[in-house]
Amino acid sequence: MKIVLNIFTIILVLSSYAFSQTNNVSAEITALILEGQRIANESNEQVLNYSEQGALEFWSSGGLLHKITNELQVDRYHDLNIQAKHIEVLSIADGQAAVAMYYNEGSMKPINGAAVSHYLTRITQVFVKENDKWVVVASHFSPVTGGSGTSQSSVEN
Repeated sequence: MKIVLNIFTIILVLSSYAFSQTNNVSAEITALILEGQRIANESNEQVLNYSEQGALEFWSSGGLLHKITNELQVDRYHDLNIQAKHIEVLSIADGQAAVAMYYNEGSMKPINGAAVSHYLTRITQVFVKENDKWVVVASHFSPVTGGSGTSQSSVEN
């Protein structure tokens, strides 16, 4: 009986640790997404947070897979007003990776691009810990029915 009680105690402690680790990862990723959007909305510039090796992305404007790096010229806007909603984060690989799923809604007017008055997009992003920071390694953006994706179709200006 004592052995069963000890095993139960160990399982309870380990599951509590895993739950708290998941909550911490979720809070960190959620804060990163919201802070990046706040900065982007205030500066009218995209915030780059990609892995040193770059990232792969499918954009809401459609098209093929894009290889993204932090050396790209950032997207600039005449006006940018985007808000993340319903952020859900799954911690994987013992808190060294995470998948975030959420919606972005708002409006944007890219410099040298068409305005998007009702931007409404589903987003899935994969984050990994790199040099003790969360960075993006993959993203998929897809427009929600009734909304629009971006007007951008290439990394070329």
